[in-house]
Amino acid sequence: MLFAFVALCVQDLPKSNQPAGLQTLNEHLKIFEPLVGKTYRGEFASSTPEKPVFDVSRWERAMNGQAVRILHSVNDGEYGGETILMWDSNRNKVAFWYFTTAGFHTEGTMEIDGKVWTSTEKVTGEANGVTEVKASSEVTPEGGFIMKSEYFRNGAWEKGHEILYKLAPDAEVRFK
Repeated sequence: MLFAFVALCVQDLPKSNQPAGLQTLNEHLKIFEPLVGKTYRGEFASSTPEKPVFDVSRWERAMNGQAVRILHSVNDGEYGGETILMWDSNRNKVAFWYFTTAGFHTEGTMEIDGKVWTSTEKVTGEANGVTEVKASSEVTPEGGFIMKSEYFRNGAWEKGHEILYKLAPDAEVRFK
């Protein structure tokens, strides 16, 4: 039964003439193209020499370019997660799902304006009382990106984190 469904779904798909390594992203995901295939390391603005806090983020093309997959880990695996970004034609927005090593997950959408993307997401599961997250990110002229977030907790919005990510080809996403 499953194979019949798969055959039905793929029979009219367009065939690409490009080699696999040269295929691009869905047109609605093009803002992420400069980040895909790269690894970044970001220091949290709150990081100190006594208590460093950093995030490593790996961006990948997924699902034949219909999605972007992002893996990340904080402080070599103290916390981490995986995000899948895809175009949602029903909502006319980029939609995403974020799954964490802390056991909660989120679902949200993004608005894209030039080189800036803003996201809103709902949290499912226990995330220290956080029920919603808003974030804004932008590709930097140096080829990295900056992200700022806010959390909704106890009926009010509070400042989240700010991270400047720089290209770090030798950095690794690690999970404990």
